[in-house]
Amino acid sequence: MKRWIAAAVLGLSMASVAHAAIDTYEFAKEGDRERFRELTKELRCPKCQNQDIADSNAPIAADLRKEIFRMLGEGKDNQQIIDFMVDRYGDFVRYKPALNAKTALLWFGPAGLLLGGVVIIAVIVRRRRVQRADTPGSLSAEERSRLDHLLDKTKND
Repeated sequence: MKRWIAAAVLGLSMASVAHAAIDTYEFAKEGDRERFRELTKELRCPKCQNQDIADSNAPIAADLRKEIFRMLGEGKDNQQIIDFMVDRYGDFVRYKPALNAKTALLWFGPAGLLLGGVVIIAVIVRRRRVQRADTPGSLSAEERSRLDHLLDKTKND
């Protein structure tokens, strides 16, 4: 029984490895290999919604990895490669898009929503404090004497 369980676990683990994207590229310098890894992790696959091109099995991701390898071989720097990809596929291809007029809402929208929520909560709290200040917490002398009179009546009855 233990052998069957071990075989099943091994088979399942091998099945997941079989689906991984495996590319073999020969780099002239180790620095180029590291840049390749960095770039493929930084760029998003245009077909896969939230997967970088390093981990994607989509054919377009394989083509983009080949293109990055080619550009590294030509001696292009990281910014030139990223600019090429953005020109070709738009800002979507970057996980961290550049700050410009088109992406300002993406960068500052969450902070604006958070700030708006804080302002709304502050206004609500302030209004409640004003309402509490308007309603008196203690009785006037006339109301107190009337209450005492009513309480005395109920005790006597």
